[in-house]
Amino acid sequence: MVVSPGQGVRRVAAREEPGPAEETAATEAGRPGAAGRSAETIPAAETGAVAAKAIATTRATGALSPEDLRLIDQLSATDRQVRAHELAHMAAGAGLTGGATFTYQVGPDNQRYAVGGEVGIDTSPAADPEETIAKAQQIRAAALAPADPSSQDQKVAAMAAQMASVARLQLAAQERAQNQTPAQESESRISAAAAAYQSVAAAGDDSSAASRAAGFRAFA
Repeated sequence: MVVSPGQGVRRVAAREEPGPAEETAATEAGRPGAAGRSAETIPAAETGAVAAKAIATTRATGALSPEDLRLIDQLSATDRQVRAHELAHMAAGAGLTGGATFTYQVGPDNQRYAVGGEVGIDTSPAADPEETIAKAQQIRAAALAPADPSSQDQKVAAMAAQMASVARLQLAAQERAQNQTPAQESESRISAAAAAYQSVAAAGDDSSAASRAAGFRAFA
């Protein structure tokens, strides 16, 4: 899942409810994880080779039950899916994304499997409208890069589309201003000032009634 700065929602892949073997508490950076989970930021290219080796060893020794082995197979598949998902975000958003952050679950074999992840992406406007449009297009491409975009990925893609629309309006306004003669530009400014004055005056007529009816509201 790709997320913009300040967003902390993680995409957690569908899985079965944890069994008794999954209830081992994991400790990460000095803090205990809940129900065998921990979070850590590592490169998305890390593979499950260690986990695969552990599975082969435990199967050979017969130390795990069939139920445990089935759970390990599910966790291994989820791990591969999650890592591929986040790697797709990072590849399409190169230059705008950071490293991937994964949420882990400890399996019956005491190995950690990624069950969720996120990739942060820079969604701030660029220096000018043209650069902002190009940046927004890359953000949208990065958000929708995985084969299974999450709802959060869809939100980031929609935000990028809106970002591009605003930049296009700004670019069009700049082009109109460049093509105007000094007289036309002055007239446009006068018209804009008059419209703004009328809007403020109209709002002032109803301000007392509005304040009595609804009070004061501040929006961040």
